[in-house]
Amino acid sequence: MKLNRIRLAAGVVFAALAAGVVPLAPVFGPLEAVAQNLGQRTVSGAVVDGNSNPVPAATVFLKNQKTKAIRSYTSSKDGRFYFAQVNMAEDYDLWAEKDGRKSATKTVSSWDSRKTFETELKMK
Repeated sequence: MKLNRIRLAAGVVFAALAAGVVPLAPVFGPLEAVAQNLGQRTVSGAVVDGNSNPVPAATVFLKNQKTKAIRSYTSSKDGRFYFAQVNMAEDYDLWAEKDGRKSATKTVSSWDSRKTFETELKMK
């Protein structure tokens, strides 16, 4: 009997939501929280060697894990790199290469809600 009342109450709430009688915000919380990872972010940082010295002219790669599309950037004389308009709803691999050396690969995750992703890529 109690289970039937719970099912009836859930059905009434669902019907009210579907009909638009009950606003969604009080039920599910602020709507901004649902759409937090929509939009663009920047990915930037520095390429450094084992002694934390900047590595100029390293090629930094940003690879979309889903589409396999790759963007690249040549680090500046102070080892800096910058990617603009990186889709927040996608996951990316980020690494640097120069003269046969490669950094560890880092992941830029769609679960990370930061609009600015800053990191250091250390060459091996």
